[in-house]
Amino acid sequence: MTRPRALPGRITLRARLTLIYSGLFLTAGLLLIGITYVLFNQQLSRNGPAVDTGIASSAAPTGPIPEKQLSVVTSGGDRLTGAAAEQWLLNQQDTLHEAAATSLITQGGLALLLVVGAATGSGWLVAGRVLAPLRQVTETARRIAGAPAADRGLHERIALRGPDDEVKDLADTFDTMVGRLDRSFDGQRLFVANASHELRTPLTLSRALIELAMHRRTASEDVKQLGKDLLEINSRHERLISGLLLLARSEHEITEKTMVDLEDVVNHVTAQNAAHAREAGVALREETYPAPTSGDGLLLERLVHNLVENGIRHNVGGDGAWVRVISRTMANGCVTVEVSNTGPAVPPYEIASLFEPFRRAGGDRLVTAKGVGLGLSIVRSIARAHGGDVTARPREGGGMTVTVTLPCCPEDERTETVAA
Repeated sequence: MTRPRALPGRITLRARLTLIYSGLFLTAGLLLIGITYVLFNQQLSRNGPAVDTGIASSAAPTGPIPEKQLSVVTSGGDRLTGAAAEQWLLNQQDTLHEAAATSLITQGGLALLLVVGAATGSGWLVAGRVLAPLRQVTETARRIAGAPAADRGLHERIALRGPDDEVKDLADTFDTMVGRLDRSFDGQRLFVANASHELRTPLTLSRALIELAMHRRTASEDVKQLGKDLLEINSRHERLISGLLLLARSEHEITEKTMVDLEDVVNHVTAQNAAHAREAGVALREETYPAPTSGDGLLLERLVHNLVENGIRHNVGGDGAWVRVISRTMANGCVTVEVSNTGPAVPPYEIASLFEPFRRAGGDRLVTAKGVGLGLSIVRSIARAHGGDVTARPREGGGMTVTVTLPCCPEDERTETVAA
C-alpha cells in the first residue's frame, strides 16, 4: 500500500519533532559558543604579545611601559623603542585579539552547523522509529475507513508488538474496538440472512394454501377477494425477504469481477419494465452510451432495475409522466447511470433518509405501501460494494434524479474480456 502524501502546507508530527530537536540543539550550541567567546575574550585581554627588553623576551605588561625600558624587535628585524614600540605593541594586541575572535566564531560556527546537521538527521531517524507504531495505527484505520462498505476491512488488526507503553495501549484499544464492531456486523448480517431463509418456508406454504382455497369450486366471491388480498400481502413479504437477502449479499466484497457494459444493462432493464411502465401510464425513455465497468453483472442489473422500478412506482402517471435512464462514460474516468422521473415533490432534507432501509418518501410505512423501502438501500449497497457511490437530488416540478457513479473498467480488462 502506498503511503499517503502529506497535504500542502501541512507539517507532519515527525517533522515537528525533528525541528524542535534541532532547534533546541542549535540554541544550546549558540549559547555554548557565546559563553566560550566571552570567557576567551576576557582571558585574552589579560595577556599581551612577547617583547624584547634588551635582556630577554617576556610577556608584555598590561599597563603603559616606560619609554626607557621598552624595546621591541619586529618580525622584519627592526628594533622599535619608545612611543613607536608602544604603538606597535598595541596594534599587535588588537590584531591578535581580532584573529582569535574571528577564528573562534568562524570555526566554531562551522563545527556547530555540522553538528546540528548530524543532530537533525539523527533526530529525523529517531522520530521515525518512535512514530512508526502510530503510522501503523493510522494506516490500518485508513484502510478500514476507506472500505466501500461499513463492515469491510473490520477483520484487520494492528497487532502491535513492542514495549508496553502508551502507543501499544492505543493500538490494543483500537484492536478491541474494531473486534467488537466486526462481531456486531457479523451477527447482524447472519441474523438477517438466517431470518430471511427461515421466513421463506412459511410464506411459500401460506401462498400455496391461499391459492388452494381460492381455486376451489365451492369458493365464494368473498373468499376469492380475501385470497387476493392475502396473496398481495404475502407477495409484499416475499419481496421484503428477497430484498433483505440481496441487501446482505450486496454488502459483501465482490471477489470475482467481470467487465460489464452498463449500456447493455440499461437496455435490458428498460425492455423488461416497458410493459410495467405502460400499465402505470409512464413513458420510459433511455439514452445509452458505452459505460464499461467491472463487477457482478447480476448485482449491477438489480441496481439499475431498482432505480427504474422506483422511478415508475413513485410517479404521477398520466399525460406528461416519464422516466429517463442515461448511461455514459464521464471525462474523469468514471461511468454513471442517471435515472430521472416525474413525480411528487421531494423535500431536499428527505433525500438522505430515502437511502436508509425501510424509509420511503413521505414516511410511508403502511402494509399497503407500493414498496418495501429497500430499493434505494440496495442500490447504495451495490454501488459501494463496486467501489462507487450514489447521489440524489430533487427535480424542479417534482420527482428526483438519482445518479450512480462507478469506476470505469480498465482498458486491459476490456481487451481480456473481448478475447475470452
